[in-house]
This record gives sequence, structure tokens and C-alpha cells, in this order.
Amino acid sequence: MDSGTGDQSGLQHNSELQRNIERWNRLAANTFWDYLGCQIAEISAEKVIVTLDIQPHHLNLIGIVHGGVHATLIDSAMGLVAMIARPDDAVVTTNLSMNYVAKAERGRLIVTAEMIHSSRKSISTQAFARLENGELCAFGTGTFRVIDGAVKQD
Repeated sequence: MDSGTGDQSGLQHNSELQRNIERWNRLAANTFWDYLGCQIAEISAEKVIVTLDIQPHHLNLIGIVHGGVHATLIDSAMGLVAMIARPDDAVVTTNLSMNYVAKAERGRLIVTAEMIHSSRKSISTQAFARLENGELCAFGTGTFRVIDGAVKQD
């Protein structure tokens, strides 16, 4: 096994990412994210996957998942991608564009998010919300403003 500098750098990055995930989980307690029941299924420097088991309080008056729930999941997943890219800075959503393509009534929503572009002051992302069978329900893009050094501490 190669024990060169690249390996050490990767291990250090993974360790830092794990510490950030633990901190973000603590900060998420008793927030809107926590209330909805969102879960991080997978997280890496390249992508984030979050899930939500659909419950009655996620539905609108016609019995399908409320568009605001989709928007929250997609915005939150994309926000995590932006936070991973800039762990020492705060990021805030400045633009969220949503497209709703199919209804969801029951089961689990799975949202996959990734970064599209990053500059000094902004990060662009995209995310897709699917049912467990792979059916696309909604997708969106988001732009996040980077606020240098403004990370909330525990």
C-alpha cells in the first residue's frame, strides 16, 4: 500500500470531514432538519445523499409530499455539499430553483446532491429527489454565498 503524501492528505481530509459531520449532527438537533426526520445516508467530498421516510405530516391536502418538503430536502442536501467544500466558512442559500416532476405519497425519498461550480464567494450545486424505485420526483439547483470565517461554533 502506498503511504505517500497523497495518502496522508486523504486520511487527514477524511478525519476532518468526520469531525465536521459530527459537529453538524450536534448543531442539527432540534432544528427544522431534525423535526422533518432527515437523515444523512452518505457523505463525501464529492456528493451527499440524504433520506426521508415519508410520514403523514409531510403530505399536503391532496395526500402527496408537500413541495416545501422536497425543497427543504434538496436545499439541505446541496447546503451540506457547500459546507463540505468550505468547512471553515458559513454558506447561505442565495438562489434555489426547483422542478417538480412526479408525486410521492409513501416510502422513502432519496436526495443526491453534488457541486457544479465553486468560486471564492459562491458555490453552485444540483440535487435530485427520487423514490426508492428510482423514480424522479423533483430536482433543483442552488447557489450558496460563502461568508468567510462565519462558522457557528458548538
